[in-house]
Amino acid sequence: MTILNPGAVSPGRNPSDDAEMFELAPVSLWLEDYSALKALFAQWRELGVTDLRAHFAADPSRVKQCSACIRVIKVNRKTLTLFDANDTDHLVANLDKVFRDDMLNTHVDELVQLWDGGSAFESHTVNYTLTGRRLDIQLHGRILPGHEETWDRVLIAIEDVTERETARRKLTESETYASGLFAHSPVSLWVEDFSGVKKLLDEVRERGITDFRVFTDVHPEFVARCMSEIRVLEVNRRTLELFGAADKGALLRALRDVFRDDVETHFREQLIDLWDNKLFQLREVVNYALDGTKLNLLLQFSVLPGRERDWSLVQVALTDITARKKAEAYLEYLGTHDVLTKLFNRSFFVDELNRLDRKGPHPVTIIMADLNGLKAANDELGHAAGDALLRRAGEVLTSAIEKPAYACRIGGDEFAILLPETDEVAGQAMIQTIQDLVAINNTFYPDHSLSLSMGAATGRSVERLESVVKRADLAMLDAKRQHYFESDHDRRRPVGGVPSIAAS
Repeated sequence: MTILNPGAVSPGRNPSDDAEMFELAPVSLWLEDYSALKALFAQWRELGVTDLRAHFAADPSRVKQCSACIRVIKVNRKTLTLFDANDTDHLVANLDKVFRDDMLNTHVDELVQLWDGGSAFESHTVNYTLTGRRLDIQLHGRILPGHEETWDRVLIAIEDVTERETARRKLTESETYASGLFAHSPVSLWVEDFSGVKKLLDEVRERGITDFRVFTDVHPEFVARCMSEIRVLEVNRRTLELFGAADKGALLRALRDVFRDDVETHFREQLIDLWDNKLFQLREVVNYALDGTKLNLLLQFSVLPGRERDWSLVQVALTDITARKKAEAYLEYLGTHDVLTKLFNRSFFVDELNRLDRKGPHPVTIIMADLNGLKAANDELGHAAGDALLRRAGEVLTSAIEKPAYACRIGGDEFAILLPETDEVAGQAMIQTIQDLVAINNTFYPDHSLSLSMGAATGRSVERLESVVKRADLAMLDAKRQHYFESDHDRRRPVGGVPSIAAS
């Protein structure tokens, strides 16, 4: 900014040139008289004021007192246009509309600069046009040379930076909005640097490797090496909540506990996708909270736009699907299990029977069992008593059976036990084990004894298992008739006794 000095004219130059330059300058210029302000400052110094800012803080009205001391001598055309004024008198008469609101705060800074002995001052502030339009301005002021003793000529240059500041505010608002979306997102968000991973992949590619899956089969340590190159730059609040971390530092220190078990297997597939230039990925993974809680997560991985060349900014979104996976697991459980007894159901029994028919291993022993006295318990004591007997039968069979054997409830009071790779002798041993467990169970329920009639049959590979089931079922029916004959009780009464056994 060129500061005009009306009292100093270069040889051969017309003094009127300065006035014309002032009038036609492309920026707003104000020539003002600060002499009354200088006198006020001198008065305050005599009263012992040393800290002007504190003086204003004690009585904010003193700022307006200072402003009232400033007299506008003249302004140029650009000033009138900028502030929507008809003429200088119109502008001066409405200065209270120009200088208002948050302008006074920055005016304090200008005054302090002069109080501290400066001959120039500047500020970034807000003015308003006479029509009420907001103006962001950059203000520069200087006491003109030769007037330092009186301050009676001060030149003010005002630059309209509204467009720039509006753009800056919009950018700030956009950044704040984006930051808020990240910080308060309902899903876990991670910003990571994968540039180290990309360098490693590029090095492998330069060595002539084309089949990355085979390469990682041969060099599994490369996957762990790539994992070590990932840099976590930022995480949001939901991430800390999800993993139970007090802060980002606590989470980063515990990453080995968060990413464990099969994490390298999942990450290997992620690397293979990156090798194939799949920069957006979606997959289900398992991580762990800091307290050891297993988390089923839906991972969305994306290299951010503009970072495709180096992968220096990657966003990972983790959605907690643990509840959904538990619901799916329970639905799957319901599809293969009986809810009351916790044993496998008839649908599973049929499927497993067909599988064993096709693939074995043989011999396969099948035990068919029937709960004695269920109808009598339901009729005489209520269905709650009958359900209790069924649950106890499920507990006994669950305790007796281990994989690859399976115990199934295939009807109201009917059970089947599949024993692959088991001959007749082992089948009878299993029946004896069940007998022993029934006897132990009955010691805890002396009023309602549990009783099972069981029949077993063993099939070789030449015989369809459907036939084996029929033979075992016939053997069970024989045992059941023998049970009621020996017990000498009506079938409808809940009777205890030693389980009946038959073999085919």
